[in-house]
Amino acid sequence: MAPEARTLADFLSDTESITVLSGAGISTSSGIPDYRDRNGDWKQSQPIQFGDFVRSAAARQRYWSRSYVGWQRFSKAAPNAAHEALATLEASGKVNTLITQNVDELHTRAGSRKVIDLHGKLSKVRCLECDAIVERAGFQVALEAANPDWHASVAEIRADGDVELQDVDERVFNVPGCENCGGMMKPDVVMFGESVPKTRVQDAMEAVERADALLITGSSLMVFSGFRFARHASATGTPIVIVNQGRTRADDLAALRIDADCSEVLPQAAAAVTASDK
Repeated sequence: MAPEARTLADFLSDTESITVLSGAGISTSSGIPDYRDRNGDWKQSQPIQFGDFVRSAAARQRYWSRSYVGWQRFSKAAPNAAHEALATLEASGKVNTLITQNVDELHTRAGSRKVIDLHGKLSKVRCLECDAIVERAGFQVALEAANPDWHASVAEIRADGDVELQDVDERVFNVPGCENCGGMMKPDVVMFGESVPKTRVQDAMEAVERADALLITGSSLMVFSGFRFARHASATGTPIVIVNQGRTRADDLAALRIDADCSEVLPQAAAAVTASDK
């Protein structure tokens, strides 16, 4: 076992109840790129802002044309060993709640049941007028029907189902409205510049308060929507352990900091913890 995994296993074994906060780094081994480098800086241009999406038809065409192509790959991603390790820890009673900043639902697919999808789910699409929610698979069919002659080549795969397209004119991409009211359709996720629903934040805060420790994995916490939970844990005296490649915004708050690939460290640590519980 790697020394980092042993250190983490010892910490988890001495802790009765853990809340987990995960970020994009936990899904990179599933083929979904993350947003930031080891220093916490953007690897790519920033994602679309919520304000631009609702104000600009051109911005919506750009978003949906790229997402339409990217979804075909994103939706096929499978949970990796890190997701499965956290599901195992939940099944053993060690993890009480998993808060994820990701929108890929890979934690749920891996078997975790007490999941708070902080930023929503990319598998759903919501109407901003009548609040109707439809499955993304169905909206994908509607996008295809509205663009029967659309062909695009992928220049780069980006985070959360986004792709960079080449040799296409996104301005001719047709975006269908809501089947119920004709309203504007938006992925049911919290975009950059948009607020996380208050009830979701409250549920996550309560999960942090119930736990004896907060495990942060695969997140640089550069976005406040995740960092707030580390700050809350620190303020209430809850120990924080961080497993992440590169620096995070909460490094100075952590009782234990492990700079490593979570898909390698978490499975080893989980195996050791569950074996010792038998």
